[in-house]
This record gives sequence, C-alpha cells and structure tokens, in this order.
Amino acid sequence: MTPLTLYLAAPRGFCAGVDRAIKIVELALQKWGAPVYVRHEIVHNKYVVDGLRAKGAIFVEELEDCPVDRPVIFSAHGVPKSVPAAAQARQMIAVDATCPLVTKVHNEAARHSEAGLQMVMIGHAGHPETVGTMGQLPEGEVLLVETVEDVARLSVRDPAKLAYITQTTLSVDDTAGIVAALQNRFPTILGPHKEDICYATTNRQSAVKAIAGKIDALLVIGAPNSSNSQRLVEVGRAAGCGYAQLVQRAAEIDWRALQGINSLGVTAGASAPEELVNEVIDAFRARYDVTVELVETAQENIEFKVPRLLREPA
Repeated sequence: MTPLTLYLAAPRGFCAGVDRAIKIVELALQKWGAPVYVRHEIVHNKYVVDGLRAKGAIFVEELEDCPVDRPVIFSAHGVPKSVPAAAQARQMIAVDATCPLVTKVHNEAARHSEAGLQMVMIGHAGHPETVGTMGQLPEGEVLLVETVEDVARLSVRDPAKLAYITQTTLSVDDTAGIVAALQNRFPTILGPHKEDICYATTNRQSAVKAIAGKIDALLVIGAPNSSNSQRLVEVGRAAGCGYAQLVQRAAEIDWRALQGINSLGVTAGASAPEELVNEVIDAFRARYDVTVELVETAQENIEFKVPRLLREPA
C-alpha cells in the first residue's frame, strides 16, 4: 500500500449550536412523542436529518405545513420574526432551536434599529440564516451585501446612521475585506461589539490554514448547502492547497483526482458528525498505508442550554 500522511484538523465537526439543535429535536420527541415538526432542516446535514427523521421528526419548509396540534421546532439557522408570531397566533407549541450566536446577531440588529440606525448585513442571499436575520426588522431596514462590489452600489437612507452585522458562517478573510470597504465608504458605520462570525467557524478555518501548506489535497466533510463547509473549501484553496473537495460521505470521494497524493487534509463542517469523519478515514485506510497526524489549533468547551420548555415535565 502507498504511504499517506493524513492531517486531521481540530477543531472540526459539530459546534455547540448544532449539538444543542439536535438535542432539542431528540428531547422534543421524548417529551411529546412522534411526530414532531421541524421548520427547515434543523442543521444542514443529510445524515443528521435522515437520522432524526427515522426517529419521528417531520421536516417542512413552511409553518403552514405543520398541524396545530403537534409541536414545531425552528431550525438552528433562525427564522424571521413573523414565523414565531404566526405559531403563537395558531396556538402551537413552538420550540426555538436558533443558535444563541445567531440570536446575538438578531439582538444586535434590533438594538441598532431602536437607536435609529439602518442595518447593512454581510451574508449570502437566500441562506436561511440571512433570511431569518433580515426578517427581524421591517423590510428595507436591513440591506444585504455579499461582495466588496455590492458595497460600492449600496444606496442607504442616511450615511451617518448605519451599522453592520454579518452572517455567522462566513469566511473570516473575505468578510474582513467587505468590512473594510464599508468603513472606507461610511466612516461612522458601527460594527458589532464582538465579532459576529462564530467561534466555531473561525476555529475551523484557522485549523484548515494550519494544514493547508502541508497537504497535497483537502477533503471537507459537509453538505453542499452548508455555508460554513463551503467556506472551508474556499479557505483551503486560498491558503495554498491545490485541490480541495467537499464530500458528504466517503462514497462521494473522487479517487481519480487524488491519484499520486502523499498527504491529505481532512476536516468537517460544523454540522457534520464525527461518524462521517471516521467513515472517510476508513475509506483511505482501505487504499493506503495511512498515518494520522492530529493538527489542533484550538480547544472548544462551549455548551449551550436547551430551552426551559424542554427541561420541564410534559
């Protein structure tokens, strides 16, 4: 077998917000029994969603698809303000699994709006987190920018009364460029007191940067609709890794593209479970004489509590 050094990035995989969201669905099933409805994928990972579906969770895209007599859970990405209001109007049992770090961004937007500031959001159009965050305020109060070029085209109500927020799963480096463009065009624009890009996104990107110079190829385990996973691929390429591929599972590995490699980096997006990481490593062990080297750039010990409703008896 050909020798292969596999550099395993750490931190990788599940973050505290994803852990909490999955636990919320599982506790809801224990408390109320199946089915429990979930508006949108609880996290962006097919393996996780399929596992919860097998336990009795039903995933829908809109609240209107949920019956009023069963609990509904809002995904970790957050929802527009109108969604919990509609659930309350229908007298539904609703459990909010929004990541607390996304909620922090929602609260920032509300606070700045109350102070009379118009918001600029750095994010990806159509992503559930962006939709949910922009939906915290009336239409027109949050302007979306995705690139530095968008900043140049931005039309604002009052250049002196602006603040910016960001999607939590963006590329740290790309976002820095957009923030610089905003500050250059609007010198008085206010930013968050603490970085909006979440600790897990930052840590996983830093770990990829640490291994990028050592490897011939990078595999990121994650879903195509997972923003933080897609950003890991981009970060790897930008850091000098010539080949970076996103795979959901070992079955998706493009073995032809990896012919001739001597070193490989492996990481996982924040919604990818460790079982899938092990599956990918085992696939390489079947083809190569693998030596695994752990590259750890940070340690994470953050834990978020589940909502009180789930800690109370049925």
